[in-house]
Amino acid sequence: MSRNQKGWTHRPGVRHALVVLGFLLVASTPLVGPIPGPGGIIVFGAGLSLILKYTGWAKRLYVRFKRKHPKKGSWADWSLRRASARRREALRKEREAADAAEAGRSAEAAPGAPQSLPVGD
Repeated sequence: MSRNQKGWTHRPGVRHALVVLGFLLVASTPLVGPIPGPGGIIVFGAGLSLILKYTGWAKRLYVRFKRKHPKKGSWADWSLRRASARRREALRKEREAADAAEAGRSAEAAPGAPQSLPVGD
C-alpha cells in the first residue's frame, strides 16, 4: 500500500475551500479591524497568504505589483514570511559584504591614497 505523498492540500476541493476561506478572511478584515489590537492586519495577512498560495492569477498580480513597487513588495514578502524573500535578503547582504571588501582592497591598493601616519615615539 503506497502512501499519498502529495498531501491533502493537493486535492481540488480542499484547495478551493482554502481559497474561499482566504477571501472570507480578507472580506472580514473591516469587521475585525476596529477591535483593539492588531487583529485586522493578522486576519488580512492570513487571507492574503491563502489566496496567494493556492491561485495562479493572484501570484501573477503579486509579481506584477512587486515589479512596479519593489519596496512595498519586499515588505509584503517579509510580512508573509516568504522563503524567497529570505533568500534574496541573504544574497543581498552577501553582495554588499563582498562589495565592501572589494572597495576596501581597492582603496588600499590605489596609488596616491592617503597613508596612515605612524603612531609616534
